[in-house]
Amino acid sequence: MTAQQSDPATLGWMVGAPPPADKIIRFSDGDYFAFPKLRWTVCHFRQLMPTIGVGRGLGRLRFFERKIDDSIEGLSFMPLGGAKPMTFGEAFDVNYTDGLVILHKGVLVYERYAGCLDETGQHAAMSVTKSLTGLLGEILVAEGTIDDKSKVATLVPELAGSAFGDATVRQVLDMTTGLHYSEDYSDPNADVWIYSAAGSPLPKPADYKGPRSYFDYLKTVRKEGEHGAAFGYKTINSDALGWIIARVTGKSVATLLSERIWSRMGAELDAYYTVDSIGTPFAGGGFNAGLRDLARIGQLMLGGGMLNGERLIPEAAIAHIRAGGDPAKFAKADYPLLKGWSYTGMWWITNNPNGAFMARGVHGQAIYVDPAAQMVIARFASNPVTSNAANDPTSLPAYAAVADYLKDK
Repeated sequence: MTAQQSDPATLGWMVGAPPPADKIIRFSDGDYFAFPKLRWTVCHFRQLMPTIGVGRGLGRLRFFERKIDDSIEGLSFMPLGGAKPMTFGEAFDVNYTDGLVILHKGVLVYERYAGCLDETGQHAAMSVTKSLTGLLGEILVAEGTIDDKSKVATLVPELAGSAFGDATVRQVLDMTTGLHYSEDYSDPNADVWIYSAAGSPLPKPADYKGPRSYFDYLKTVRKEGEHGAAFGYKTINSDALGWIIARVTGKSVATLLSERIWSRMGAELDAYYTVDSIGTPFAGGGFNAGLRDLARIGQLMLGGGMLNGERLIPEAAIAHIRAGGDPAKFAKADYPLLKGWSYTGMWWITNNPNGAFMARGVHGQAIYVDPAAQMVIARFASNPVTSNAANDPTSLPAYAAVADYLKDK
């Protein structure tokens, strides 16, 4: 089904009081996040499962100046491996985009919504969540609250017997830990599904013997290979970091994000995290927010942590992220479409001439920051294919085309 055919409004999901039986989506149903239902679900997690809020506080809203540039829609680019050009507007639908905004020099120059999302709604950020967790970690490292050379077990003794125990905080932040863990969503026996079952807030079957929370699962992870040898993208690193942050600060990632950033950056909407059965925020993928607020995170990164003359994020934290990780370690993960990239602080670094870097989430979520173009792109999407390899060919060159256009303005 195309983006238009699978639009939740077109299909009528969850409309009515009650909705017709064949239009109901329940978290307890195994297909609640299967396409095309996922195109409704990504905007409605708080209706389906327990969540914890990330408050915007009582501070004043900071609205973006708007100078919409209609010509962006018609910008042309060549998709990676493609045979014919595509316009930016065409890519919006091809990628099943639910919302996309572009900031240039802090001014909003493009804004478009579709699917389940509008400017008042919240959308799942998926693994963009990891970059927020990583940012909190880098803040604490920059401030000296956490020594990134410390072994994880010294901060969270409960992880001493797990693969994380003898890893350093930096290895967790950069996902260079050696873990026996498969995140292949196409494999029904992959570890990620055991992890998902542990983190599910739903009641467990009577005969269930496995871990019952994110923290419980992390204690079971076994080592594979050597820490520090290679990059390996594994969500459980982010939740291990979330545990470290909670233990060191006495605050969950939801509370700390609200206090340090969300309540200070002029956010328009509260945000929230999904949680497990004991209320632990899903630090690896449970964040939900408004689109323009996601762009505000990108603008903070672009501005070196400053907002209207006030420092919200230590300059050293963002400088470390922008400097990137080790491309040789990243190359071992073999991402054919991301040649020359690196990873650090749970952010993806392009190492392109513009110094662009990203937060990335499955099904097409993104924050793309291009310092040379002074540009931020924030996107929510509900691509039917989980992996970003499905939309990178029609996303990454589209972002570069807009950057090339804006660099001259």
